[in-house]
Amino acid sequence: METLYGRDLITTQDWSVDELIETMELAERFKKIMRGGKRPPKILERKNFFMVFYAPSTRTRGAFEAGMGLLGGHAPYIDVTTTRIRAGEALKDIAKMYDIYGDGIGVRILDDAIDFIYGEGRKVVEQFAEAARVPVINMACCTYHPTQAIGDIMTVKNKIGSLRGKKYVIMWAYSSKLRGRCSIHSEVLIATRFGMDVVLAHPPGFDIDPKIVEAAKTNARESGGSFKISHDFEEALKGANVVFPRSWVTSELLKVGATAFGADKEIEMYNNCRNWRLEQKHVNDLMGKPAIVTHVLPVFRGQEATNEVMDGPNSVIYEQAENNLYAKMAVLSLTMAEEPKL
Repeated sequence: METLYGRDLITTQDWSVDELIETMELAERFKKIMRGGKRPPKILERKNFFMVFYAPSTRTRGAFEAGMGLLGGHAPYIDVTTTRIRAGEALKDIAKMYDIYGDGIGVRILDDAIDFIYGEGRKVVEQFAEAARVPVINMACCTYHPTQAIGDIMTVKNKIGSLRGKKYVIMWAYSSKLRGRCSIHSEVLIATRFGMDVVLAHPPGFDIDPKIVEAAKTNARESGGSFKISHDFEEALKGANVVFPRSWVTSELLKVGATAFGADKEIEMYNNCRNWRLEQKHVNDLMGKPAIVTHVLPVFRGQEATNEVMDGPNSVIYEQAENNLYAKMAVLSLTMAEEPKL
């Protein structure tokens, strides 16, 4: 297996299954150290990871910033509104500058930052990666959220054991707000690489990227899993071991953006699907054993899922958020330290 030192991470599809396993194993070691009341060695001491944020963040910023600090490094937070990026400075020049100043670059650009126009965020992350010599980590774009996916699948494995043959339902769920598809795509991609039987359940009109669908089918064939699409979430939930209830915008809105399409028009479509909400009765009566409920957060309580579900015995959302810290620490270590030994 080739070293991950100096490698970009735009999507988990960029790394082999063995490399993803190596990342999760390192994340588990970080978790063991931290839960044991200790601190990890400063393997990124005096290194800088420039975090370029076009879009706001709660967990992603916190986890990357805390992770770099725990590893002895520094994670400067760059809000693009305080830079010259939007005043016309060439993106290549920005990337080259942070390449000189730092040892890695993270970029987050999605949803409102691009008016939900699909593909625009991914292009920016790819341009940073093309211009920079240091590793570029995708901290969420319109298409992918790879470090989140690694932490999520690590959580699922911890809770249900072997992933092969286990059923994972990624379910569209009602909300009164617009949300992009990056987390959905990333969960579909990583789960199908580990031999899971993945079902994407959504109402008509909420299709995901056809290229992601084809990649998921290929992943499933290669891993011995499966990938299916359903328009009946209750049917999809039968026998499921994992469910992830989350809203995402229609494919039509993504073509032209929220301004041109009309947010009110989009929300009206959501209102016709209010019954797409995860309730405890679905978990108790339809899902298999074991059964866990995941969510990347923020979850719109009472809309995507009830409080009873999110605070109930099947919910793993807080451990999932914790594991995303360790996953990000592992990605930073493997890409920015020549010998990330503990």
